[in-house]
Amino acid sequence: MVEEERKFTVEPGWLMPDLSPAAPAGGSLRALPPATLVATYHDTVDLRLARAGVSLRHREGDELPWTVKLPTDSPGVRHEISRTGAPGAVPAELVELVTVFHRGGQLAPVAVVRTVRHGHEILDRAGTVLAEVVDDRVTVLDAEGASTRGFREVEAERKAGDIELLDRLTELLCDAGATHGGDFTPKHVRALGRPATAEPDLVAPTELPAEPSAAAVVTEAVRREVGRLLAHDPLVRLRAPVGDDDTAVHQMRVACRRLRSDLKTFGPLVRPAWARPLRGELKWLADSLGAARDTEVLRERLRRTATADPVSPVDPDAVERLDAVLAGWQDEALAEVDVALRSPRYLALVDALVLAARAPRLTPRAESPANRVLPRLVARPWRRLAGTAKKPGGVALLDPAGPDEQWHTVRKQGKQARSAVTAVAPVLGGDAAKLARALAKVQKLLGEHQDAAVAAQTWRAVAEARPADHRLAVAAGRLLERERAAVRRVRADFPYAWRRASRRRRTRWLA
Repeated sequence: MVEEERKFTVEPGWLMPDLSPAAPAGGSLRALPPATLVATYHDTVDLRLARAGVSLRHREGDELPWTVKLPTDSPGVRHEISRTGAPGAVPAELVELVTVFHRGGQLAPVAVVRTVRHGHEILDRAGTVLAEVVDDRVTVLDAEGASTRGFREVEAERKAGDIELLDRLTELLCDAGATHGGDFTPKHVRALGRPATAEPDLVAPTELPAEPSAAAVVTEAVRREVGRLLAHDPLVRLRAPVGDDDTAVHQMRVACRRLRSDLKTFGPLVRPAWARPLRGELKWLADSLGAARDTEVLRERLRRTATADPVSPVDPDAVERLDAVLAGWQDEALAEVDVALRSPRYLALVDALVLAARAPRLTPRAESPANRVLPRLVARPWRRLAGTAKKPGGVALLDPAGPDEQWHTVRKQGKQARSAVTAVAPVLGGDAAKLARALAKVQKLLGEHQDAAVAAQTWRAVAEARPADHRLAVAAGRLLERERAAVRRVRADFPYAWRRASRRRRTRWLA
């Protein structure tokens, strides 16, 4: 569940305005009975959750009393996950959910907050709750239950309504004297005070200076991908999507791959004794995510390929049976991901990644100006991709009629080259940025080639394993032919995309 709300500060004597003008035509405003809520927040002794923008609480009287709230990229928008459970014993599922934040630290009560809440709901004509506005008088309690201090705040939360309704409510509240600040400060953070607002353990990327050192570029690249990896860990555990056409498993695996690639590209700038084992553990994690991601791609591709020709669709019943096989594979793969994420090995990797983002272990050469050092380093994966390196391979030797494996090798080389160029493009700009965009198109083609080739092999394998299912065999054969046609299209389109990417004006900065 995603929670979207806006917070407002108000004076002690502030009066709630009439909110009915915000209701849609035919809608209404409904006052809720006052409620007293007592919430106990759990965290590590050094408040790792609070400092990362995460909360874990038990609230008395709720049907699902245990709740975790996770930050998103949007201010005021959080993931909210609630579970049953007795007070004092945090559900194991929620402890695991916030693994990358507590990193094995002991969770214990750190704050108790009592809230006296007066609420109003905005309803549409049919009685659906569109938004809720609450006026909270909050008291912070000590271990004996005595009041230590208090504050008052107002929240407007979107339910089934649209963002325009939140805007109208914001206008009404602010006109009445409420202050809508840009900072989103949860109750428990206000209750815990300054220690809860200290910097999180995971250092986020920052804007690079105008003339950065190579060390600054490497550090930002590490922080960017570590942040991506750890941010998607809870969403992988929840099986939550991250967009209409993306998944948390995909994003987590991409982060592993790009971080491994960056550590290899920037090899002369990082200490081998530090980078080598980290790359090894990232490979282990990427491999653990691999089967789950592969089945995601296959299931999405199955639907798309089966319906590619509306005039001649593939037998839908046979497609369903194929999808059922893939769903079983996916369940098994996700179970293996769960095992990996619950392991001590993964917990140790998370700790290592947090430390890596804070202070990568760099060599003295990294202190040189970025524009002097980085082009030469990026040229290495580029030459491997282009086939001009000492080791044979790359596009130069790519046979248009060659085996799929040869194209897959070039795809892997393309991934590293694109990752390297993308990492330095914000600093080197101009031609580097153009090359990064051109390589993205090359990589998209090579990715389509690999996905189609693997899918074709999969449809054949599933059919061969079920020789008695003749309708499935026919469907698999039709799907296979469509996938091989996609392979042929990519091979026909690839030379043009490669010529655009390898033009001298895009690659001269690598010399």
